[in-house]
This record gives sequence, structure tokens and C-alpha cells, in this order.
Amino acid sequence: MVSEAANAGIDRVLWSEAEIAARVAEVASELAADIRRLPESAVVVGVATGAFLFLADLVRRIDAPLAVDLVRVESYGDGTESSGRPRVTADLKVDVAGKHVVVVEDIVDTGNTVSCLIAHLQKKGALSISVCTFLDKPARRTVDFQLVGGGKFYRGFECPDSFVVGYGMDYAELYRNLPYVGVLKPEMYNKKTDN
Repeated sequence: MVSEAANAGIDRVLWSEAEIAARVAEVASELAADIRRLPESAVVVGVATGAFLFLADLVRRIDAPLAVDLVRVESYGDGTESSGRPRVTADLKVDVAGKHVVVVEDIVDTGNTVSCLIAHLQKKGALSISVCTFLDKPARRTVDFQLVGGGKFYRGFECPDSFVVGYGMDYAELYRNLPYVGVLKPEMYNKKTDN
């Protein structure tokens, strides 16, 4: 149960906890089937911090050998729009050279972060690179990223062009703990500019 204080600032709920659980199970099933067909184990790379809940729920449902690691890529800061210049600020521990990699994202909007990560993983020698995103926001896409080595694009939900929080996604590090995905009221992020 989420308290009224935790829900403050939410305009409307887009996907409930039950809807999220059902869709994550479907995506995990598809991803697991593809990973089981690989000749060796995959490396699942979660993008911190937004993807942590999706990553945990996803990998717990994959019944195939895999390694899990995290990478941190920053492009938002405390704002509601990407700077367009993502950078890797905490790198992987797992060696991905010659391996099949699945990047797990909370949301793909402009495509800048995913494009940056794909280039970064290619330099590290990844054999193939797939992307599994919880939310896909194609209305904001500005970069046509290319998957590598027969990689696939998996997505949970197509997201409207709204600023969303919950299920790991934040505004100024708040709202990550909401079990649902909701649209944040504009006055919650516009009040910083009003002062």
C-alpha cells in the first residue's frame, strides 16, 4: 500500500502494479526463450538507477544462465529532459568481449543514452547487443540507434509523451518506490523555476 504522501504530485496512473507484473512476465518469457538459444550465457546490463526494479523483476523470471551487471549513464540530472549528451559515469565489472549483451533500460525516449551505451559496449567487444526497455517513448526519438550482431529490441509498454515516474523512475531522485507508473503533475517540476 502506498501512502497518500508518496502519491502526492501524481496526475494519473498509466500502468498499475498488476499490469506491470503481467507485462514484465511476458517480456521475460520472450527474452528467456531467446537467451536459451544462445550458444553461451548472456550478460544482462542494467542501466542504473532507473532500471533497477525492472531489471530485478526481469532476471528473476529468466531460467537461463546469465551474468548481471550495472552501468551508470547520466543525461538528466534533476531535469525532466535529457541533456542530449549522455556519459558513462560508472562502468561494468563484467567483461563483455565476445558475449551477447542485453541492455536493460527503464525508458528509451530520445535514444541518446541507448546509442551511447551501444557504442560503449561495441568498443568493449560485445558480440551482439539487444535492448530491453520497460517503456518506449518513440514520440521523443531523435536518434536512430542500431542494434548489433542480430540484437533485438524488447519493450514493455509504449509510453505517451508525458513525464512519468514510479517503478524505478524518478524526478529529482523521488518517486522511484511507487509500485505503479504515473504521470507527474507539471507543477511538481515547474515549481523549481517559480522560486
